[in-house]
Formats: sequence, C-alpha cells, structure tokens
Amino acid sequence: MKLATYRDGSPDGRLMVVSRDLRRAVDAGTIAPNLLLALERWDSAAPALRRLSDMLNEGTAAGAFDFEPQRCMAPLPRTFQWCDASAFLNHGRLMERAFNTPPIPDFDTVPVMYQGASDDFLGPHDDVPLPDEVLGIDFEGEFGVVVGKVPMGATPAQALAAVRLVVQLNDWSLRALGPREMKSGFGFLQAKPSTSFAPVAVTPDELGDAWRDGRVHLDLDVEWNGERFGHPNGGEMNFGFGDLVAHAARTRRLGAGTIVGSGTVSNADRAVGSACIAERRVIEIIDHGAPRTQFMRFGDRVRMCARGADGAAPFGVIDQRVVRA
Repeated sequence: MKLATYRDGSPDGRLMVVSRDLRRAVDAGTIAPNLLLALERWDSAAPALRRLSDMLNEGTAAGAFDFEPQRCMAPLPRTFQWCDASAFLNHGRLMERAFNTPPIPDFDTVPVMYQGASDDFLGPHDDVPLPDEVLGIDFEGEFGVVVGKVPMGATPAQALAAVRLVVQLNDWSLRALGPREMKSGFGFLQAKPSTSFAPVAVTPDELGDAWRDGRVHLDLDVEWNGERFGHPNGGEMNFGFGDLVAHAARTRRLGAGTIVGSGTVSNADRAVGSACIAERRVIEIIDHGAPRTQFMRFGDRVRMCARGADGAAPFGVIDQRVVRA
C-alpha cells in the first residue's frame, strides 16, 4: 500500500491512502489520524489500511478523490529519530581520493551514520529556506526505510523484518559547514538543514522485485534546473537496510517511526552521473585538478524521482526551489 500525509493545520497532518498509480486517494483518518500513530499501532492499523488500499485500487472506496501531491507534507512530517548512513562506499572513496584524506577505519565493514534533526521535515513541493548561498547548498538523493519498534541488539534479519515503509528523500547539505563539524568529532549539526521527502511512503511489497536484499533496486533520476544530473541505482548499496537498522540499534532501542537513510546514492559507473553536487565536484577534482560545478543558488530547482524499468515512479516526485530564509 501507499501512504501520504495531507496538510490539515496540525503538525502531523492527516493520513491518506494513495492508489498504486498515484492518481486517487482516500482519507484514512478513521483508522489512524496520522502516520506516526499508525506506525505505533501497526499490528491493528496495517490490516485496516490495507483493506482500504485494496478498495481504492479496485475503485470501490467511498469518498475517494484525485490525489494532489502539492498538498502533501512529508509522509512523516516529524518523528522521534532520523539516522542517515553512508552506505554507498563509492561515494566515500571518491571523497578520500579527491581530498587525500586517510581512510575511515572499518569503512568496509562498519556503517558510517549520523543522527539528524527529525522535528521539521519538508514536503515534496515545499520551498527550501536557507540562510546564505555561500554555505555551499547541495542536494543529496537517497532512499530510506521507516521501521516499527526495534529491540536493542537486533540482528540484521530482525532489523529488516521491522521495516514497515520505504521512502525517497533529499538530505539537504551545506557543504561549507561540513568539514569543521566533522573535524570536531561531534558530527553534523548546522551542515544538515531540514530533509525533504517524496510524497508517498510505500510498503516494501509495492516495489516488487525492486525490493530485495534490503535494497531499493531503482534508478534515482535527478534534475537540476531542468537538466539531467544523474540516475544512479539504489541497488549498489554496500550495506543493506537490515545492516543499517541493526547498526543504529546496537546500543539503543528504536521507536516506531524511526527513519534510517541510505546516504547519497552513488554508483561506480560514472556514466550514470551523481545524486549530489559534491560528488560531481570531487570527480572534477580528480580529473581536472579543481572543481568546475558550483553549488546551488537561490531560485534553483531540483527534481528527484525514482523509476523502475516500466517507468513508474512509486514514491512520486520531489520538486523544490531553494529560497532565502
């Protein structure tokens, strides 16, 4: 099934069930007023939501209406925890080569992950307010999962079984602030503004064969100001989502609604392009000795859409403009 959140004036919005073709929707508020509450009581809410989804796809759901992605907040406008990894090692290795930095210890065997802000996610068509262009405004196309409760010390198999929904996201970055924060030893804070999400969260079964081994085997099409920037595939993750969720849960329990991200989608084949500006700039440094591509300016737009071989876009589209805060 596919779930979205419409604005209704409340911080958590109103839960909607969306049809498989993203054309129709129906209010699911009588089952759970918002997605966070649905996740907290998933065992009882999920069967009812699935029945409503079946009726919507069959054309028999009472009160169905045309789906309007522009009315969407993030599927989870806020939640208890957002942890983002760097599971595509090609991206990290490019950074090491370009800046001649020492390898991260255990990079091939232990996931790299930071804890970001989860109190103010952006919807798929929201403007992105940022304070200054000189901060190095960058987009980062990713996939993520939303989990139910995960016990401390969960195995990767247990962690993968706790995945309730899969999401597509843009983890905005301010590159000028990142290096100092990384050197501090305390991780990102100012370098990571609010993350944006595609309008629809999907249960893993909706992805069919594109969901296997805890990975999203879909191309992520990225356009910047109307020009194609890249279309890397999510299947090249070096760590699957079971590994990432288990890593996050090694020393703590994860509450229902925790989101775990893949990090920037990155492929070894340069022909597919990139999902963030920083990676393109790193390749330019390697090839030409200096970056040639500038970061984003106010008024710039970025569009992201994961697509399968059939051209379908299961999560819908992120289409946003950067504006001065």
